[in-house]
Amino acid sequence: MTAFPTDLSPLTGRYTIDAAHSRIGFVARHAMVTKVRGAFTEFEGSASFDGADPSRSEGKVTIQADSVDTRNADRDKHLRSNDFLNMDEYPQITFVSTAVHRSGDSSFDVTGDLTIKGVTKSVTIPFTYEGTATDPFGNIRVGLEGSLTINRKDYGVIWNAALETGGVLVSEKIQLEFEISAIKEA
Repeated sequence: MTAFPTDLSPLTGRYTIDAAHSRIGFVARHAMVTKVRGAFTEFEGSASFDGADPSRSEGKVTIQADSVDTRNADRDKHLRSNDFLNMDEYPQITFVSTAVHRSGDSSFDVTGDLTIKGVTKSVTIPFTYEGTATDPFGNIRVGLEGSLTINRKDYGVIWNAALETGGVLVSEKIQLEFEISAIKEA
């Protein structure tokens, strides 16, 4: 883990998420005995970071719901349906920050409005700063990783099936995962 430099001013600027080198994913329990992992393959986002006052920083991410990919076409089709994401009516999942708080030497808590299936809830995502590097093309990149657990029923995603052995097919709790490579705008 790379600690933030003492002087945050070199990090000040506007950033764009490099979707080709980032991942927005999720994990759900399946049949209460294993985990199913998936990701969204189409998303975009940007952020402004204020090194003098990180609390003035902000960000936004827009995910295309129909880009859900669990490596199983039938399951992905079901996730796109009204039983889960209802992507025909709600084609996007969004996160818009409302507050940024430095929580440690290399971490920030980003609070914001997460909207899934037309329902908006305030959540806080703890992010860890993974470092800054200049790539071979001269781009300054910042790496961040974070995750949080949400209850999908809070967002109107309520479909499930009871198991003969007890329990349900899909967990209510879903872990959202963010592995972000962001490029600083010139």
